[in-house]
Amino acid sequence: MEFIAHIRESDGEHQSVEEHLLGVQRLAESYGEGIGIKHIAGLAGLLHDLGKYAIAFQEYLLNAVRNPEAPPKRGSVDHSTAGGRLLYHLFHTGKIERDKGVLAEIVGNAILSHHSYLQDFLNPELESNYLQRVRDKEAKELSELPQVVQRFFEDVIGEKDFYGYVEQASLELKAFLTQESPLSLEARCMFLTKYVFSALIDADRTDTRCFEENISDAPVTRQPKELFGSFYDRLMAEIASLAKHSKADSSIQALRREMSEQCDKFAEKPSGIYTLSIPTGGGKTLASLRYALKHAQMYGKKRIIFVLPYTTIIEQNASEVRRVLQDAEHILEHHSNVIEDENDEDEHMDGRVNMRQKLKLAKDNWDSPIIFTTMVQFLNVFYAKSSRDIRRLHHLSESVLVFDEVQKVPVSCVSLFNIALNFLNNFCSPSIVLCTATQPALGFVEHKLHLSLEAEMVENLGDVINAFKRVEIVDRATEETFGTDKLAEFVVEKMRDVQSALVILNTKSVVREAYEELVQRMEGIPVFHLSTSMCAAHRKDRLDEIRQLLKDKKKVFCISTPLIEAGVDVSFECVIRSLAGLDSIAQAAGRCNRHGEHEVQQVYVIDHTEEKLNHLPEIERGKKISRRILIDLRRDPSSHGGHLLSVDAMERYFREFYEDFDTNLNFPIRKLGSNQNMTNLLFGSVNDNVYFQDYWTNRGERLPLFLANSYRTAAEHFYVIKDSAASVIVPYGKDGKEIIADLNGGARIDDLGSLLKRAQQYTINLMNHELMRVDKNGGLERCLDGQVLVLGESAYSQKFGFDVENESWEGLLMG
Repeated sequence: MEFIAHIRESDGEHQSVEEHLLGVQRLAESYGEGIGIKHIAGLAGLLHDLGKYAIAFQEYLLNAVRNPEAPPKRGSVDHSTAGGRLLYHLFHTGKIERDKGVLAEIVGNAILSHHSYLQDFLNPELESNYLQRVRDKEAKELSELPQVVQRFFEDVIGEKDFYGYVEQASLELKAFLTQESPLSLEARCMFLTKYVFSALIDADRTDTRCFEENISDAPVTRQPKELFGSFYDRLMAEIASLAKHSKADSSIQALRREMSEQCDKFAEKPSGIYTLSIPTGGGKTLASLRYALKHAQMYGKKRIIFVLPYTTIIEQNASEVRRVLQDAEHILEHHSNVIEDENDEDEHMDGRVNMRQKLKLAKDNWDSPIIFTTMVQFLNVFYAKSSRDIRRLHHLSESVLVFDEVQKVPVSCVSLFNIALNFLNNFCSPSIVLCTATQPALGFVEHKLHLSLEAEMVENLGDVINAFKRVEIVDRATEETFGTDKLAEFVVEKMRDVQSALVILNTKSVVREAYEELVQRMEGIPVFHLSTSMCAAHRKDRLDEIRQLLKDKKKVFCISTPLIEAGVDVSFECVIRSLAGLDSIAQAAGRCNRHGEHEVQQVYVIDHTEEKLNHLPEIERGKKISRRILIDLRRDPSSHGGHLLSVDAMERYFREFYEDFDTNLNFPIRKLGSNQNMTNLLFGSVNDNVYFQDYWTNRGERLPLFLANSYRTAAEHFYVIKDSAASVIVPYGKDGKEIIADLNGGARIDDLGSLLKRAQQYTINLMNHELMRVDKNGGLERCLDGQVLVLGESAYSQKFGFDVENESWEGLLMG
């Protein structure tokens, strides 16, 4: 009898279970080899679809193909349990060897979960989802397990060779767990499980995609070292041309060249976790790229990944890097997941291809030499309940990771961020650069980041900050307040003296209100509005207009939410910033006189009384700390290093900020109890694990597992941005509308992958209440079998972006 893994949609061709298992094993081995777990990852690939050797599965698959209009119900077929159950039966019963028992749990969990998400070893109900699958579950397919295993040993690998393979995996596990590291045993096992899961998910989907597209293997790309060498030469040519520029002798340009050269020299050091504290406007994009390209060549890194806080910066920086490196093919922008799959349990669909499967198989795994992505996407890779996200984890190994504006890590994610970086640094051979003008105090928290010795790339940092001084911070916040009317009067007054001004306020509502007021008052002066209600392509178009007016030295005014202050390359003569955290004030100052075009210019800090910050506690707390530092400086100008943007002031700010949020740093999950948090669920030892202790107390026995952490429960409660619900594609411009139309007609997997990448610049993130409201108003549409959300034209304004009321006159006009 032929045992089939997949049936190709186009021609009905079969892929055998043997071909698929061996293909996934080979890919998974290649993904695991770089961190010394070739056989552990390969074992997951070898066994993941073991259950497809069951007669029950073969009958299901053929019936599903013959009757596509009547698909099987969820839970009606189970082929993913068999591999995990085999490992449990062979190595977790009777006399158990510890290493093989832990191996069975780690690899078995990945196998059980490859059509959903990792299982809890112990959940809040004091049950083990893992044990329910490998020990307790009864199903027709599982009753065939002895015959299934026999077919596996006959077709795929001999029994003796299989045991030898497991022995190799066990030795790798022992080496991994005994490697020197500050991480706890539980943290190591959690990250290893997720790494194996990542390798398995990617290998499974890649092999399936290759079969479905009828290609023998994944496309071969140029060797990264050769490519990075070519890129480095092009970058150096760009730097040489800048040196010949007419303004190259300015003090700012000289400082930029000096720090760029320091980054080049620093690249020769071994990989580690380093800081690059170039002041705003110091050219850190090209300086960090210079470090990354040289270091990647010297130490054989596979890719360079830039992680940034906002999509606006991604587009800007990626565009600049493409221009300098003269390459678009090898530079990937990944802003957001257009397809959300956190509840995507689709085992009942496996073996045949429908739209959901095509979307899942679409290449979306960060397998590119240079990648630009967001902090949200980086943290989701480790912690979100999404197989699409975790699929990318193994591609972080042997890479150069540059975190731009690292101070933007959300407070609740600080510990999770630090622990993830410590894992990568200890086990995955990356080089990590924390790049910002305002370094957060990540080494002063409970789960601290373990920086390398002599971690700072910039020599004599205090002197460099002073040399870069291009602005004066003017305190208008501690002795007076501003409403929208007073702010408008102040802006109109300033615009009489300067050609350009920028106002940054803390909330979208006050930005919009102030914009509408200023449009009325500044007749003849172009007034621009920017916020996250606009998609990235929309914001880019507005920024391009602003930059052209600035270049032409024409009058221009812009009012924005804080999205503009982290790395957006614009330079205004005057900046007004609503009081916020010191890091935000420093970043806002970086948008003023950025290139030293003028003598020292003014950045005014005001207190806007109409901002409602009760749902923005981090901004509210940062505002209070900054106010105290401003008051100190007003009383004693020599305090805190003598100015608001000094190293001393910034260190004081972040220490106090993290102390104030001490209980939030470990991602508290109050729905699960006042003392429960994400770090305990994922990394807690048995002594700290509330569920483990309750299980022991209630049942009078220990949990019969080596691991007791709650991976699935943690993922279900994880978020980077609270209440952020979904990415929605918007009909902005001709391209946005074309993408929506093409997605409705897309068929090939590769076409869908390309369209989804293009769609990222035309998406916005909507919170649950916004989604519900715009849907109720008829402004939400769905395509690709409901897998992609699309905003109706009447719900998107060309002036403000998303219109929750769904009554944009521009949209109605265009419809």
